Amino acid sequence: MRRFAHAPTAENPSSSSDVRRTDRDTLARLWPYLWAYKGRVILALAFMVGAKLANVGVPVLLKELVDRLAPQPDRAAALLVVPAGLLVAYGLLRLSTSLFTELRELIFAKATEGAARSISLQVFAHLHALSLRFHLERQTGGMTRDIERGTRAVHSLISYSLYSIIPTLIEVTLVLTLLATKFDVVFAWITLAALVVYIAFTVTVTQWRTRFRREMNEMDSKAHTRAIDALLNYETVKYFNNEAFETQRYDEALERLRVAALRSQRSLSMLNTGQQMIIAVGLIAMLWRATQGVVDGRMTVGDLVMVNAFMIQLYIPLNFLGVIYREIKQSLTDLDKMFTLIEREREVADAADAKPLLLSGPPSVRFDQVQFAYDPARPILHGVSFEIPAGQTVAVVGPSGSGKSTLARLLYRFYDVQGGRITVNGHDLRSLTQDSLRRSIGIVPQDTVLFNDTVAYNIAYGRPQATQDEVVAAAQAARIHDFIAGTPKGYDTMVGERGLKLSGGEKQRVAIARTLLKNPPVLVFDEATSALDSANERAIQAELAAVAQGKTVLVIAHRLSTIVHAHEILVMEAGCIIERGTHPQLLAANGRYAEMWRLQQAGHSDGA
Repeated sequence: MRRFAHAPTAENPSSSSDVRRTDRDTLARLWPYLWAYKGRVILALAFMVGAKLANVGVPVLLKELVDRLAPQPDRAAALLVVPAGLLVAYGLLRLSTSLFTELRELIFAKATEGAARSISLQVFAHLHALSLRFHLERQTGGMTRDIERGTRAVHSLISYSLYSIIPTLIEVTLVLTLLATKFDVVFAWITLAALVVYIAFTVTVTQWRTRFRREMNEMDSKAHTRAIDALLNYETVKYFNNEAFETQRYDEALERLRVAALRSQRSLSMLNTGQQMIIAVGLIAMLWRATQGVVDGRMTVGDLVMVNAFMIQLYIPLNFLGVIYREIKQSLTDLDKMFTLIEREREVADAADAKPLLLSGPPSVRFDQVQFAYDPARPILHGVSFEIPAGQTVAVVGPSGSGKSTLARLLYRFYDVQGGRITVNGHDLRSLTQDSLRRSIGIVPQDTVLFNDTVAYNIAYGRPQATQDEVVAAAQAARIHDFIAGTPKGYDTMVGERGLKLSGGEKQRVAIARTLLKNPPVLVFDEATSALDSANERAIQAELAAVAQGKTVLVIAHRLSTIVHAHEILVMEAGCIIERGTHPQLLAANGRYAEMWRLQQAGHSDGA
């Protein structure tokens, strides 16, 4: 049973972008992941400062080298000695700059990769902790794209901030100090004015064009989502000859992406042109004043060379400031989306005082006046009450939409009840830890979805630490061993995406095998044999009946012939229990169950 019109909650993916944190908040959220490697952070910063000190020293040595080479008759004897020493020092400073830079990146790499790993792992774990409602409403393509961008954003933020922005600020401070103390303060003011105008222009224009970049990313996510959805539903596309339709929808998404990308590129070109103009004006002003100083005798040729070298060293990284700032802003946006996933509230969460469920045998399960609705406007269960005594089997039958499968979801605590309660051995499910509860329950679902891995992996998923012999025994009990053994690769056979290489019956038998392998005290069979033929159904029913001995079992069934031996049968309609009793009692009552039985028996006779 499926419900799509869910009420909006804190987990609703559509609301994830409604609340946007500031860039400072996002950085503050990232900082603890980096500070976990505080030793490496401090050492990397020290190497960064060392690299910039060496870099600033290069033009100073270059000035000395040029001045020493200037014709000076009184120092002709030293001409071949002093420049040689300066050349060696110049080379060592250049080497130091590269060496300190590489050491910084090497030292900080562990912090960067560790932070990215921690965040990605936290997102992955948190997504598994969110409720079924979130996962039914999510768009897998767009969400995986957000996670991928968020992980990449960690590397980008650290790379651009630690390796570009902070070093440039350190270098600017050192250069301004040198210019102001060694020459007149006008040099520092010209440099500072050019930098302020450049940064103000870059930030303003980049802020303006951020919306184009964000729109482009949104279009990219939508195009990616459409492609993923179409590929995941490959068979459905083929069934209805809708290849051209899906191609057209994807093309429409790509066209919107193209238009957004062109807008983004035009604004980028405007930004780059403006930056080059500001750099050119500042450079001309600096060189004009330096040249005038040489002509007036206030400065040497070496001073002119040093000023020019300083300007080149400053403007080369500044030339990429627009790109860097844009990437940092985009990385902050991407990281914010991933942090939004992490901070999404869990609709179903363990109580602060939740206790583990400890069972020494099969428990009793009780539904007590349970009320539930996926959407407040459409109630599903209306005060449903029944009990599954310890070690007994209770079956639930009824038409589609009557609320049968919802009982299994509530027992697994995929959702919390909105009225009444469900208890296991007298303990309200909401007072138990979800992990211990679900470890005690095994389910064979109506819709079996398998991992794109081997048959052995999918069966062993019921108990990952199981031995190969135990996996084979479970497969034999589920009557699928002969099929597996008959394939060329046996238990190493790949089942394909979502198990699509197997038939419906084969997938269902794999699901039965992994539930048998789990061997929990509570079993739920949700149309467990609906995809099997009659011969296999009878054989597996016998196996399931044997396995159910001494376990508490909830059977959700459509074929009444599969539940005739249940200790109690419940007939549901429109979210209410309208009849209950054993098979003979319900037939004798000549009510809704008896009517369903006659219809199925007649259908079986006609089919025969």
